[in-house]
Amino acid sequence: MAGVDSMNRLRAVMLGPPGSGKGTQAALISARGGVPAISTGDMLRQAVAEGSSLGVRVKEILDAGRLVDDEKMADVIERRLAAKDAETGFLLDGYPRTIGQAGTLDRILEQRSQELDLVILVEVPEDELIRRALARQRTDDTEDVIRKRLSVYREQTAPLVDHYRSRGLLKAVDGDQSIDEVQADIQDLLSVRA
Repeated sequence: MAGVDSMNRLRAVMLGPPGSGKGTQAALISARGGVPAISTGDMLRQAVAEGSSLGVRVKEILDAGRLVDDEKMADVIERRLAAKDAETGFLLDGYPRTIGQAGTLDRILEQRSQELDLVILVEVPEDELIRRALARQRTDDTEDVIRKRLSVYREQTAPLVDHYRSRGLLKAVDGDQSIDEVQADIQDLLSVRA
């Protein structure tokens, strides 16, 4: 794995449908390995909470179950990866979500003389994803919106699985088990790649 001699040099992406637990797993990896877990969902929800003009536009998009456009996301990601804590490593959760965004991420990393080391796919059956999302009881988590998000994921994000598999970067874990079991599987992947 290019450039990875320890966990704090890991440059990775977490993939998986909404509700797969990839954010939880990213936070655990971050705490254990010293790389920042960068959640685009959290960054976008913060913008909504702040009520900025970007936040208002993002809220409309999220409430409709759609994805934020590539240009807005590229700006957010580029700024975040330029932060000091991401200089030697990062774990992206929620980006890229489309093949176009994957190309943008490659361009951003190339400008920084970096490349991705690993893409971790957290797989969970759809019925379980819906159950988990409804249990969170967020205001934007109605069953219709959840199903729309999953449909958007299948159409726009799932093609990334083949994209990263063809590049030899993709490793899948079973996300339909306990948090600790999923984390143990991910740590096994990371120890093999180190």
